[in-house]
Amino acid sequence: MSYPALTAFYAAVFALIYVGLSGWVVAGRLSADTLHGDGGNEGLEKRIRTQGNFGEYVPLALLVIAFLEAGGGGPTLVRWLLIVLLAARVLHPFGMFAPKNSPVQFACRGGGIFATFGVIAVAAIALLLRVG
Repeated sequence: MSYPALTAFYAAVFALIYVGLSGWVVAGRLSADTLHGDGGNEGLEKRIRTQGNFGEYVPLALLVIAFLEAGGGGPTLVRWLLIVLLAARVLHPFGMFAPKNSPVQFACRGGGIFATFGVIAVAAIALLLRVG
């Protein structure tokens, strides 16, 4: 098993994005004068859920991709999984703030989460095929 250098690089990028999202939530809390929860503020609720969604899906995706890379998974597949995951997670916040049922909401939010699920599924299946 080798060190998953490619995934490690992208993990650092994702960590910086997460710090940015966290700062965005803190700024929203300060401007809404809300220390806990969302205080009924729809914008703050969307910021919190955007950050939460990132924190729920990205670690699992990175873990599965890192195992795939460390186990000898092809660098092209690993790189594409990471690029798609990055694009998906960057698009998702734009969809969260797009008008309801708009093309932007569908493409960014829906596309972002669909792509995230796809990355996790493809990485998991590829990992199972390598291990099995």
